[in-house]
Amino acid sequence: MQRSCRPVRRNRVDAVRTLLRFAAVALLLVAAAAPAATTRLLFVGNSLTYVGNLPAVVDALAAANGTTTSSDMLVGAGATLSERVADGSVERALAAQHYDYVILQERGGNLIGAAGDASLHETNAAHEALAQLARRNGAEPILLGTYQGLPQASRALVAAESAQAKRLSMPHVAVSQRLQGGLSSVPDAEWFAADRMHPGPDLTLLDALLLYRALFGVFPRATALTVEAPVYGVHAGFADATLVRAGAARVAADAAYRYSLERVQRILTVAESR
Repeated sequence: MQRSCRPVRRNRVDAVRTLLRFAAVALLLVAAAAPAATTRLLFVGNSLTYVGNLPAVVDALAAANGTTTSSDMLVGAGATLSERVADGSVERALAAQHYDYVILQERGGNLIGAAGDASLHETNAAHEALAQLARRNGAEPILLGTYQGLPQASRALVAAESAQAKRLSMPHVAVSQRLQGGLSSVPDAEWFAADRMHPGPDLTLLDALLLYRALFGVFPRATALTVEAPVYGVHAGFADATLVRAGAARVAADAAYRYSLERVQRILTVAESR
């Protein structure tokens, strides 16, 4: 009598399936053990960027949420984006280091002509030039908004920023209208520095939360934060086109700036509002 080979074939198929399952599990374990990729960020801005050390707060927020960013900032007091085009500093920074994103923050009000028609023309040209430069160097540009205190000016600013970002096909992180909401819903937050113009620690945190969503597609979870880097003030004294490694200068543990869980939750509620 001829012996059936079906059980043998079935056993071979089962063995192959078992091996494939083991291989799949092994790949998952290797992927889990692999270090997470670092997202490199270059902030191009002015005192609205460095007061409170926004790049370092973004890095701390990412670390608290299980991801890694490494941020540099090219800043100067009162600087404009057109100055960064003219002096070639952004081009040199991009040639020296790969960045995944270039975050552009113009001087407050320039996009609504607060500094005159000539300045408005210059900022339009500078946004375009820097967006193209970022893309040529393998980075994605992001327009980080600023803010205005008066509601009508705030709406006009956000509309102008949105139009600029749409024209240049880049993400827009709108801040001003969220800040308007926060001023009403959380009036006791430290929205501004002592001069009532520059960002206070809670406005810096709001910027960081909104940027995190632009970078990773979701808001971060609420968790306490420790910023182990200098938190620069209004009189930090950065000269034009100063390239600062946001987290390079570590501070002592007792000098680190801390955001409590409750504080982060309050500002996150403002960031998530419509």
